[in-house]
Amino acid sequence: MSRIASVLIPMPLPEAFDYAEPEGMGLAAGDQVAVPLGPRLIRGVVTDLREAAGGNRPLKPVAERLDEPPLPPGTLEFVQWAARYAVDAPGQPLAIALRGARAPKARPQRVVRATGAAPARPTPARSKVLAAATAPMPPADLARAAGVGAGVVKGLIDEGVLALDHVVPAAGFQPPDLTRRGAALSDSQAAAASALSSSLGGFGVTLLDGVTGSGKTEVYLEAAAAALAADPEAQVLILLPEIALTQAVIARVTARFGAAPGEWHSDVAPPARRRVWEGVADGGCRIVVGARSALFLPFRRLKLIVVDEEHDGSFKQEDGFIYHARDLAVVRGRIEDAAVVLASATPSLESLRNAETGRYRWLRLSARHGTARLPDIELVDLRETPPESGRWLSPPLVRAMAETWERGEQTLLFLNRRGYAPLVLCKACGERMTAPDTDSWLVEHRYTGRLVCHLTGFSMPKPAACPHCGAKDSLASIGPGVERVEEEARALFPEARIAVFSSDTVFDAREARRLVEAMAAGDIDILVATQAAAKGHNFPKLTLVGVVDADLGLRGGDLRAAERTYQLLAQATGRAGRKDRPGRALLQTYAPEHAVMQALKAQDRDAFVAAEMAERELAGLPPFGRLAAVIASGPDAAQLDAFVRGMAEVAPNTPGVEVYGPADAPLGLVRGRRRKRFLVRADRGVDLSAYMAAWRARVKPPGQVRVAIDIDPYSFL
Repeated sequence: MSRIASVLIPMPLPEAFDYAEPEGMGLAAGDQVAVPLGPRLIRGVVTDLREAAGGNRPLKPVAERLDEPPLPPGTLEFVQWAARYAVDAPGQPLAIALRGARAPKARPQRVVRATGAAPARPTPARSKVLAAATAPMPPADLARAAGVGAGVVKGLIDEGVLALDHVVPAAGFQPPDLTRRGAALSDSQAAAASALSSSLGGFGVTLLDGVTGSGKTEVYLEAAAAALAADPEAQVLILLPEIALTQAVIARVTARFGAAPGEWHSDVAPPARRRVWEGVADGGCRIVVGARSALFLPFRRLKLIVVDEEHDGSFKQEDGFIYHARDLAVVRGRIEDAAVVLASATPSLESLRNAETGRYRWLRLSARHGTARLPDIELVDLRETPPESGRWLSPPLVRAMAETWERGEQTLLFLNRRGYAPLVLCKACGERMTAPDTDSWLVEHRYTGRLVCHLTGFSMPKPAACPHCGAKDSLASIGPGVERVEEEARALFPEARIAVFSSDTVFDAREARRLVEAMAAGDIDILVATQAAAKGHNFPKLTLVGVVDADLGLRGGDLRAAERTYQLLAQATGRAGRKDRPGRALLQTYAPEHAVMQALKAQDRDAFVAAEMAERELAGLPPFGRLAAVIASGPDAAQLDAFVRGMAEVAPNTPGVEVYGPADAPLGLVRGRRRKRFLVRADRGVDLSAYMAAWRARVKPPGQVRVAIDIDPYSFL
């Protein structure tokens, strides 16, 4: 045994473990191996090999090299860098990188094929089956294609006219057709596409900053075509923040290149996930459209990364391994020497700052494509024109909806709050319904008749009596959710075709695509939606957007509240008037004088950004400073208090770093665990990850206390 292999295991372990390499195994960095860990064998990845120089104890040998694609050097380097940046165990991002490799392969599929034999008793139905059996296909598909019952196909199988085989679905991907022409581009789109294409061939970051409806997708698809044409092995990754957006983008990629891209997100079935992972690893899958975890796929020759809707908070992973896909995409691009495109109509302040200072190239599309123009935006002051008692839609918005309905056009009612009502309380005793062992309020869902905690997933039937005081029929629904707004819209417009688009009503990507297609085809008159429908979609007949509660995102102590509200409402209102019909948006607000509302009304993003940047600079907050959060949790309040006090005492004293806390988290109890938080602010020149790692190394949490570190936090709950 001549060499020692360092093997990283996809578990929350602090470092790679050393194993002896058996003679003749011929391991290399990136190889997937099986190694003993305790009483069992477990999958790992070789990160390093070195000559054995003797030691004071024998090492366990690597059990076997797995017959699986190795992780490419760039992927391995990226996984290790991501762990250092996030101040987490390297096995955590490795587990994400191996998710597809550990998924089951597709099972053999039953198919039937014609044998050439004639049926003993020909019938019209049997003749239809034989005419449709031009290629092997599943029996049910053949029956549907022929328009006959399953019994007809079974009878032909029994006679031997059709033969039954078991085949494994083909794992390959159709190559993109680079001879196909893309959509006709405007002069500004063509110039941006040319500029993007000229930036390919090495690492660099470009901010593609275009108003809603300006055609950013077509621009970056042309850059993708240029990248694929320049290198026959090049691969392209398009990251999206929402599963609901993947289907629309996949359709556009398929139309542009004549081949479907690899699809990667949590709704993809495990065998299909395995197929994409292997296709990326062997280079056969050249285009991937996916959610944030697609960034960890084992690309062989990644040449372009597109982060669409780069401002979106959904790119932040806040459970398990904590990371922001936009920021890590830039690093992956540097490691792979690939170009990175950040696309948005409302870029994050961090990206805008990098563009202003020249770190990023800045391409701007200031007009909508074709004859479309930006919608007119009006503020509805709810203090002057409030809704009727028990209602949530103001008279001006109802009148606008009626006018839109009479013209045969569509309305989008936007409220970023799921369910029927966000709070259920007892009118007798004032008890607020919360999830067990959690501070989170239970949200009423009238479709299912249940109360649901959107934080923990707990749900229960809505009780007939208050669990606290026992009063019957005393539980009142407080505030509106999308289900309540839909109820009101149905009462106002009983003849209208109305649908709800939220994660509670659209359960997977297929259902999202069905609803989006119905809206695009004009089969829905009024769509009540959360942010799932507020970005990235193109509905030609949608001319009115009504924002039910424009102030919602401004509540709370989030430092990004104004920025997020501006981004979300600009995206939502930008759904209107994207074709040849003029659009308008009405924002219901109790604070029309707020800077965000005034900026939206004037459609003056630059003024809003300048004011927000000035405030952030004075406070040394992102993008002029860095933030990190520490979240400590435990079941014993006294033990947790003692731990966080001790942690505060050993915080490194470093110039340019300020530590605030510990303090109770706004959500102080989750799943029976008490929560405390620290917030760390650092100057831009400070290596914040190194600081947090040094602090973390000074403490040893008691057995039941957990510590999570969040670099560049987006949530402060």
